[in-house]
Amino acid sequence: MRKFYEMKILRKPDWLKIKIDNTENFAFIKKIVIENHLHTICSSGKCPNQCECWSRGTATFMIMGDICTRTCRFCATKSGKPLPLDCSEPAKVAESVFLMKLKHCVITSVDRDDLPDKGAAHWAETVRKIRERNPNTVIELLIPDYQNELLQVVIDSKPDIIGHNLETVERLTPMVRSKATYRNSLETLRQIAVSGILTKTGIMVGLGETEQEVMQTLEDAKNAGTSVVTIGQYLQPTKDNIEVVQYINPEQFDVYKQYALKLGYNHVESAPLVRSSYMSDKIGYKVL
Repeated sequence: MRKFYEMKILRKPDWLKIKIDNTENFAFIKKIVIENHLHTICSSGKCPNQCECWSRGTATFMIMGDICTRTCRFCATKSGKPLPLDCSEPAKVAESVFLMKLKHCVITSVDRDDLPDKGAAHWAETVRKIRERNPNTVIELLIPDYQNELLQVVIDSKPDIIGHNLETVERLTPMVRSKATYRNSLETLRQIAVSGILTKTGIMVGLGETEQEVMQTLEDAKNAGTSVVTIGQYLQPTKDNIEVVQYINPEQFDVYKQYALKLGYNHVESAPLVRSSYMSDKIGYKVL
């Protein structure tokens, strides 16, 4: 028999209610994504801000397919054996950025541990194609835990911003992420920062972390050279994902924001519905 506290169902508070607002821009973005056979983390990750962002004319493209080789417990993206890379994808993404008239584009990907270079060359080619077609567009990447030579391949393609998410505090990392480690992710951030490219990370709260652990994580990321950080509430995307332990109130998010600013971050987004690429266009223009 399960204990009562294990059966307790957390109800979403009012501040997590999402307004659905499908506009002409939403339909336009959806049409381009479908016609170009593209994937977005907005859909694959079941992002709560999809309607808002697509209605604003922004979307986060997800390259290298929609099947991930890892099984992180927080993520709704499908896991399994991915399909071969689509060599035409970089050009399709670049053309979509052009059609959407994006001044700031965000690209992320699934993990491709099945590939010899884990997809690093595909990342670089995507950046180059976007730059050729859209020379004035700010290019922001949210990459896997590449390091050393593989990370350098991405860095050498010269995006404007490179992000890599720590996701959670060090103690909870083995419970939440299937392969990436906290220390390796810090090293990824450090290598990006040393290159001179604007460095960004993001964490989720509500997984059972303490306030002190969040503050330590913010310190660790800043010491690694990170300039921008996002902090958002973890929301269980499906019943198969790890459960929410606590819904953090907006006042606590402000505590984290003020602490991060005190540490010297250039920009901080900290609120319940904040996600890694949420309002990225505004963040990019502020810090570039």
